[in-house]
This record gives sequence, C-alpha cells and structure tokens, in this order.
Amino acid sequence: MVEIAYILYLAISLGITVWVARTLSKNGKVFLVQCFGHNEELANSTNHLLVVGFYLVNIGFITLTLSLGSEPTSWPEMIRFLSSKVGLAVLVLGGMHFFNMSAIARFGRKVNQWLGIEAVPA
Repeated sequence: MVEIAYILYLAISLGITVWVARTLSKNGKVFLVQCFGHNEELANSTNHLLVVGFYLVNIGFITLTLSLGSEPTSWPEMIRFLSSKVGLAVLVLGGMHFFNMSAIARFGRKVNQWLGIEAVPA
C-alpha cells in the first residue's frame, strides 16, 4: 500500500510539474519579450532559467515532502495521503507562478524604463 501511494504521488506530482513548466514556458515567452523591451534573446534566456529553477524547487519540494506524514495502510488513507500531498504540491506550483510573474513584471518595468520604452496598458 505504501509503495503504491509513493509511486502514485511521485508520478502525479512530477507529471503536473512537467506539464505546468512546459505550459508556462511556451505561453510565457510573449510576456517575457514584452517585459524585456522586445529583446528575444534575453527573454528566451530568462525563460529557460525560470524553467530550470522551477524544476529544481518543485522536484526538491516533492521529494522532501515524500517522507512527511503518516504512511497509509488502507485505501481511504491512501486517497487522503495522495490528496493532501498532491494538493500541497499544486499550491506550491501556483504560489511560485504568481511570485515569478510578479518579480518578472517588476523587473520588466525597470528594463523598459532604462530602455525608454513605454509600458503597454493592461
């Protein structure tokens, strides 16, 4: 039971992490290009660095939380185990996304000010 729960937790959490990273990387490029004064090389480089950091933090978090909590001994406990661990991982993914977006937007405004580019109204 415990091994099944651990395997499912890792598979679900890592699958969600990969999906979110790919989605954010693909769809965030336009945002980064705008934030960095239409400098595509800087936007692509930043995008790649964000994805690497995203993977490192989330995979580290997922593996660290594997050992937390009590091990399930029944199917209902396994469902609670999975829902709490996957739910926590998803909340961390969402929190990281909003933190990154906020930091990039602030940095992008500064870059655009330095370059003398007017911000596009939201």
